[in-house]
Amino acid sequence: MSERRRSFWGWGWADRFPDDAARRMVAEQVGGLFGLKDLALQPPPSLDRIRMPEPRVAVPAALASFASAERLERASHTYGKAFVDIARGFRGDFSAAPDFVARPRSEAEIVAVLEWCERSRAAVTPFGGGTSVVGGVEAVPGRGFAGAMSLDLGRLSRVVEVDDVSRAARIQAGAPGPALEAQLAERGFTLRHFPQSFEFSTLGGWIATRAGGHFATLYTHIDDLVESTRTITPRGVMETRRVPASGAGPSPDRLVLGSEGILGVVTEAWLRIQARPKWRLTASVRFASFEAAVGAVRELAQSGLHPANCRLLDAQEALLHRVATDGSTVVVVGFESADHPLEPWMDRALAIASAHGGQCPDGPVSRGEGDTSGGSGAAASWRSAFMDAPYLQNTLLSVGVMADTFETACTWSRFGELHGAVTAAVREALERACGGGVVTCRFTHVYPDGPAPYYTFIGPCRPGGEPEQWAEVKRAASEALSARGATITHHHAVGRVHRPWYDRERPAPFADMLRAAKRAVDPAGILNPGVLIDP
Repeated sequence: MSERRRSFWGWGWADRFPDDAARRMVAEQVGGLFGLKDLALQPPPSLDRIRMPEPRVAVPAALASFASAERLERASHTYGKAFVDIARGFRGDFSAAPDFVARPRSEAEIVAVLEWCERSRAAVTPFGGGTSVVGGVEAVPGRGFAGAMSLDLGRLSRVVEVDDVSRAARIQAGAPGPALEAQLAERGFTLRHFPQSFEFSTLGGWIATRAGGHFATLYTHIDDLVESTRTITPRGVMETRRVPASGAGPSPDRLVLGSEGILGVVTEAWLRIQARPKWRLTASVRFASFEAAVGAVRELAQSGLHPANCRLLDAQEALLHRVATDGSTVVVVGFESADHPLEPWMDRALAIASAHGGQCPDGPVSRGEGDTSGGSGAAASWRSAFMDAPYLQNTLLSVGVMADTFETACTWSRFGELHGAVTAAVREALERACGGGVVTCRFTHVYPDGPAPYYTFIGPCRPGGEPEQWAEVKRAASEALSARGATITHHHAVGRVHRPWYDRERPAPFADMLRAAKRAVDPAGILNPGVLIDP
C-alpha cells in the first residue's frame, strides 16, 4: 500500500480533495447561499508543472543523511496554510521554496544544522506542522544570506516521560496532535489542546506561536499548559526548571512562548496533562438577536462557571456551519469533567442564557466516557464543520471563491464599536476587491474582560489575482483592528503577514529588548529572519 501523502499545495491529505462532481455541487451550494455567480471549476496543480527555482545551495555532506532537496519535499515546505499560501500553491507558484529540507533525528543533528547554517550564512526556518496562516514558516532569507532551509522536527514525536503523580508529560516538539494524544491516552491522560489545525500542527509549533486550543475559557492557550521548555539556540541549550510556578524574575518560558523560531528551536517541553473526561454536557442555545447573545456570553464568561466550550455564532456563521437556518444567533456551551457530573453547571448556564432571551428547546446532550462520536445535534454539526473548514478552503479556491479568516481580542466595553467598524471595513474591501461578499463572526474564546472574535470573509476571486484581492481585504481588516485598540492576533501569531500592525502594537522599548535577546542567542541572525523583528 502506498503511504498517504499530504497535499503539496493545500491543506491536509491529498486524497481529501474532491472530484469534479463534488466540486460542482459545492460551487452550486455556495453560489446559492451567498449569491455568487459564474463559479467555474479550475484544475489543481501537478508537481511536475509547478514553478520552482533551482536551489541556491546544495545539501551539505554533513547533513546529507537527514536532509533533502527533492522537489516534493521543497514544495511541501514552501508555504503555510493561509488563503494566500494556498492560492499561490494552486497557481503553481513555488518561488519561495527552501533550498533544502532537514529532518533531524536528534538534538545533535539540530545542532549540526545550526552550526552549518551559521558558517554558510544560510537562514533556517523551523517548520512545525506547516499550518501557519501568517507567513511564519516561509524560508525567506532576505539580503545577506546565501540560501535558506526548512527545519522539520517530525521525526521527534514521542511522549518521552510521564509523571503520573504531578500530572505532567515530557513530549518532543515534533509530535502532532493525534500522535501526542494517542500516546497520552495509553496512560489515561490527555493534554486537551485541540486547535483547528490539530490534525497536523505540532507541540513545538503550538509553543512557538502561543496557539489557542480547546477550552473557550480558563485554559485557552498552550501557555497555560507549559511547565518547562528545552530550546536549542546557536549559542547553546536553554532548559527551564520544572516547577508549578515561580516568582524568580522574568520567566524564560514566557520568552520562548510566542518566539516563532527566532531565538531557538524548541525540542521538547513538559506539559501539564489531565485525566480524560468522563462527563460531558453540551447545549445549543438560540437567540433572536446577536446583541442578546453577546450579553449572555459576557455573563457566562464572568460567572466563574468556566465552560469548556462557549462559542457564539452569528446568524450567517450558524448558516455557514449548518448549525441553524432560521436566522438565529447560536451559542454552543459545553462542560466536561473527569471528576463529577455536570448538571448543576449546565443548569446555571442555561438560566443565564434564558435571562437574555436564549432558548434551548432540545435541552443539553450528554456524552459518556469513551464516546468519541462528537455528540449529536447543532453542537455536533458545528464541530464537524469546524474541523472540515480548512479542507473546504481548498475546494472553494478551486471554484473561484476566496474564503479566509482573521481573529482578535478586545474588552467587552469596546466590542460593539469594534465589531461595527471591522465588519463595515471588510464589506467595503470585499466590494472593491471582489465586487461583493460576506463577513461572518463567531467567538472562539471568551474571558471575564472581553471576547476573542473570529471573522470569516468570503467573496468571488479572479483566477491569478487572488493574492492581491486577499491582501486588500486583509489590510482593511487589520487597519480596523489596530485603529480601535484590538490586538492584531489572539492566537494565530505574527509571522510576516502581521508584522506592520504588530510593530505598532508592541511597546518600543520591548522591541529593543527582543532585538537584544536575539543578538545574545543568535548573533548571526540565521533563525527565521524577518519574523517579529527585522533581520
